[in-house]
Amino acid sequence: MDLLDRLLGHDAWTTRQLLLRCREVEPELHRPFDVGHETVHATLVHMIGNVRVWTDLMRGGPVERTGSSWDDLTLDDLIARHDEAYADFVALARCVRDGGRWDERWLDMLDNPPTEKSYGGAIAHVITHNMQHRGELLHMLSRLGLHDLLEGDVLSWEAAQTSSG
Repeated sequence: MDLLDRLLGHDAWTTRQLLLRCREVEPELHRPFDVGHETVHATLVHMIGNVRVWTDLMRGGPVERTGSSWDDLTLDDLIARHDEAYADFVALARCVRDGGRWDERWLDMLDNPPTEKSYGGAIAHVITHNMQHRGELLHMLSRLGLHDLLEGDVLSWEAAQTSSG
């Protein structure tokens, strides 16, 4: 397994594990906090929507953006959207890797004015962006009383993969 596959696997799995733990506090997903996007639900919407938007942008197609239509998504809806968006992101990232296109430029049409970015930079941005927000989620979930939360590091993910398969 190469470094990209480790990072993608860890990112997708760790976010999904937090989504699953959110079931334990589902009635509290909209409770406001003084961190990040202020609620667990809003932070999850931001993370999942971010993966979707960046993937759409790098593909050069229409961009699906989050908005009020995401406000009422259930946890099961968010899990499904995460799985779908991340599968698309993984496919794109592997295509970039396999084609040796890390430094190739694409045009980010959401910037004003549109800005060129590298595929490698954007893919790394998505992964590290999720890590930042998972830290916020861990803080919020802990404040909601969840115990034994995963640490979320790559080596713990790798150990979980080895023990489960």
